[in-house]
Amino acid sequence: MNNYSELIVWQKSMLLAELVYKCSASFPDEEKFGLTSQIRRSVVSVASNIAEGAGRNSNNEFRNFLGIANGSLNELMTQLELANRFDFLDNITLEEILKLCNEIQKMIYTLIKKFSIV
Repeated sequence: MNNYSELIVWQKSMLLAELVYKCSASFPDEEKFGLTSQIRRSVVSVASNIAEGAGRNSNNEFRNFLGIANGSLNELMTQLELANRFDFLDNITLEEILKLCNEIQKMIYTLIKKFSIV
């Protein structure tokens, strides 16, 4: 696997990053170096690790980076739940983003299984 940009999971991860950056722009200023920064790092990590893994030399390496991307996705979902609890993120936006996160997570699991067999 070399062309990460053809992977639908990467494309959806990029869409997720756009959504998260847009919604986190309205977080309180005092969260700029706190939750806002952490959420943005997590979401960037998802697509970045998929891309990095796709560029590696073996299926095992790709699978490892998919696992890291999945971990970042779990971290992101936790941080979004916190943002919702702190009233930085409304329920509708949270549900929309979590739905996309779950879709991406299923795709990552499918790829991990695929590259575990090879």
